[in-house]
Amino acid sequence: MTTSANAPETLTLHWSPKSPYVRKVMIVAHEHGLMPRLNLVRSVAAMLQPNERLMQDNPLSKIPTLVRADGSTLFDSVVICEYLDTLAVPGSATLFPAAGEARWQALRWHAFGDGLLDALILWRNERERAAPLPALIDAFDRKTRAALAVLETEADALATAPFSIGTLTVGCALGYLDYRFDALGWRQLAPGLATWEAELARRPAMQATRPVDG
Repeated sequence: MTTSANAPETLTLHWSPKSPYVRKVMIVAHEHGLMPRLNLVRSVAAMLQPNERLMQDNPLSKIPTLVRADGSTLFDSVVICEYLDTLAVPGSATLFPAAGEARWQALRWHAFGDGLLDALILWRNERERAAPLPALIDAFDRKTRAALAVLETEADALATAPFSIGTLTVGCALGYLDYRFDALGWRQLAPGLATWEAELARRPAMQATRPVDG
């Protein structure tokens, strides 16, 4: 596939409406008006069933995977989000601060949100097994509660920080808690954080990317 010198690059995204990592990419695309350039390919990436079609673009059989017009690929969500951020209209606000404390805080929250998502997905996989290990379930529960406790102390900082890759990733992690761990009742555990998330969730890009079954 080729594009003319003046035509914007067409991008193919291996996608799922359930993946919180895909959601991060979609939020960045919405924020920067890139959705018309995305060709979304519904791709199932089950841990025990490698997707042969997906593996042609990503041998790890993981989503999100982005295929550029020249056939080159980018993965995972961290890389894809930063790449899409470079496609923002010149002069518009970017989601990856360029320098200073704002950058380190955004990157820290980005890593924090991704780390929480990693734990939650492993937790969900474990609880779906025929014979879950109680020690693992307890460990994931403790890590999640500890993460929420720390984020609760940072709710005011999140509320006053500019919208960035860090705040949107923390928002995706909390959205995944709503989607897969409703019984945990995280909003009661972290009421200040819940207030911040409720305001964040009103953002159009967050509303357009809510995880759904199907």
